[in-house]
Amino acid sequence: MQVFGTIITAIGTIFLFLGSLGILRLPDVYNRLQAGTKCTTLGAFLTIISVGIAQPDWLPKTLVIALFILITNPISNHAIGRASCKSGVSLCDRSVVDKTKEFEECKPLHDELEQNEETQ
Repeated sequence: MQVFGTIITAIGTIFLFLGSLGILRLPDVYNRLQAGTKCTTLGAFLTIISVGIAQPDWLPKTLVIALFILITNPISNHAIGRASCKSGVSLCDRSVVDKTKEFEECKPLHDELEQNEETQ
């Protein structure tokens, strides 16, 4: 089990390294969030699970921690991206598609629902 845990740790650290490399190399906040979210979630998940595999007594605790990371990491990065968009951080000039304009079409409906709740 030690060898298997070591192999999974190595794979996890490779993903963490690639995520940090993506954060350094990518041009804007939104692309960096993409690299950071995917790579660090998988890298941290594999690294923590490998500790549980190498030390079977710790496996239940590491599973809980890994589940927590799987749930919270994408949500927190989504919140950072949304805050960046709302504060006016622009895309890189090389970005081709901007889907945020489609979400702005939903805003009048959201405002109407809020007004209905306030009147009730």
